[in-house]
Amino acid sequence: MKHWITGWVGAVALAATVALPAAAQETIKAVVIDGYPARALWVKEFTNFFIPEVDKRLAETGNYKMEWQEAYGGTIVKPKGVLEGVKLGLGDIGIVTTIFHNSKLPSQALSAVTPFVAPDARAVAKAIDEIAKEYPAMQAEFDKQNQVYLATGVVLDTYQLFSKQPINSLKDVEGGKVAGAGMNLRYLEGIDGAAGVRGGLTDFYNMLQTGLVDHAMLWPEAAKTFKIAEVAPYMLRADLGAVNSKTVTVNKQYWNKLPDEVKGVLQEVAVLYRDHVAGLAMDRAEASRQAYVDGGGTIVEMDPAEREAWAMAMPNIAAEWAANLDAAGQPGTEMLNAYMAKLRAAGFTPVRDWAADAATN
Repeated sequence: MKHWITGWVGAVALAATVALPAAAQETIKAVVIDGYPARALWVKEFTNFFIPEVDKRLAETGNYKMEWQEAYGGTIVKPKGVLEGVKLGLGDIGIVTTIFHNSKLPSQALSAVTPFVAPDARAVAKAIDEIAKEYPAMQAEFDKQNQVYLATGVVLDTYQLFSKQPINSLKDVEGGKVAGAGMNLRYLEGIDGAAGVRGGLTDFYNMLQTGLVDHAMLWPEAAKTFKIAEVAPYMLRADLGAVNSKTVTVNKQYWNKLPDEVKGVLQEVAVLYRDHVAGLAMDRAEASRQAYVDGGGTIVEMDPAEREAWAMAMPNIAAEWAANLDAAGQPGTEMLNAYMAKLRAAGFTPVRDWAADAATN
């Protein structure tokens, strides 16, 4: 009888153990938005790298699973509408093109106000993202827009100047109309009679084709992707520099509801995505230039002396940028000094030392 009771108790315990359900895996929905099409480098790599990497890391514990909905190419927002879209909750995660929002995100223009320093996407991405995490001002700007900053990205190796007509020097740009986006239009202030025309990357082809502009500032990988050689078959290789223009952000209300494990994975993968995209931009730079030539384009190397003259002819937009932030109670001058120091430490010698010039103004 004793053996029967012991066996019965053991059987009941075993049955109870088997009957207990395993911890349920929670599914979390995420809507990702960008106004640019899926073929754009950073969008494509969000699909091919960011999402799979998040899924892989979450699968290691099995506690959570993401259900992704990707909405690109204007299905929810246009390229300039991502910041507002994430703010309003039209998307949970967004790739914000920061160059469209200099008034709302002024500190994000740091690399844009310091041209002719580093034609290297990896170095600029790392330096800007470090600045954003060392100085709360950058993240506070996104907080005001109801979103949480994850990481800043650089998707271009360096801006170049593309033209409809043969271009051999800045003389060929004088008096012309030049398409650009955001702060890089200020670079034209060093060229006599050049007029900037604001536009987005997806607009440049039509702007050039219709004669609205004579030239455009963009980078070879984008020129290849958007077939710019068809309408602007001449490139002046000026190496204006890499510029951070993409930031991955999350709607604040959505973020606050996420489990800590998911938050941690998103933050980790955002940094990996930052370096991955910047690395691709550099890896593809030479191939993109070759593709431009193969597509009928001609590349002319800018004379180093003329490049220096262009840099020195520009107003010190970095000093202006820093002074405006300082006046608003933000550490603009400190951020400028820190950024230039980081790039010097990474091995880059600026054509113009914007921080030193700012100190003397």
